[in-house]
Amino acid sequence: MIEVAGLTKAFRGREVLRGLDHTFADGRLTYLLGLNGAGKSTLLRCIGGVTRPDAGAVRIDGRAPAAFEAPVRHLGMHLSADAFTPGHSARRHLRWLAALGGIPVGRADALLDEVGLAAVADRPVGGFSLGMRQRLGIASALVGNPRTLLLDEPLNGLDVAGVLWMRGRLRQWADEGRCMVVASHALAEVERTADEVVMIEDGRIVTAGTVAGVRGSHTDLEEAFATHVPRVALGHAVAG
Repeated sequence: MIEVAGLTKAFRGREVLRGLDHTFADGRLTYLLGLNGAGKSTLLRCIGGVTRPDAGAVRIDGRAPAAFEAPVRHLGMHLSADAFTPGHSARRHLRWLAALGGIPVGRADALLDEVGLAAVADRPVGGFSLGMRQRLGIASALVGNPRTLLLDEPLNGLDVAGVLWMRGRLRQWADEGRCMVVASHALAEVERTADEVVMIEDGRIVTAGTVAGVRGSHTDLEEAFATHVPRVALGHAVAG
């Protein structure tokens, strides 16, 4: 379970998170929805301890992210498809993460099979396609078999087979009791698979609940999103 209380973060004087409060439950697949610049990625980074909030607190299973001695065993993160050393191979990257968490290196080889990268495991990551880097990012998040997973746009760059694979895995991990928090723009996929939807605009949660609850009387989630986030109508306007 992730508990977020009063989370506030500003960059260069602009507030990106504004006193955000929410509890993300175990055994549920929760999607964060919002336009670019709404605060989704910053929220994930604050939860994961990558970015320090200016105010507020984060608790993962009752503990601050920094309190875990071997974080990869408790929290798995895939927040960027570019978070790899280009000259390293996928195998080397995963074995390094395993060693960092005191995990047998054989776990890396098993994960390469699980995410479909075994055939390219010893190639430099710099030559990987976006979809391949996404699969490596997912494997990286799973190294310690954590109860909590944070994923930022994991469907980007995946082909149809990859999307189907990811859909099944996300559902499987939530059903195993993990706390799953995923940022996404793929509204149709969210509507199809989410247990909970959290819409963020200008650093605040504007609505949260089940897909049916958030959709309400609207035809679909896209229509509901446009209602809750009026900036959608100003398609050219992008937050700084």
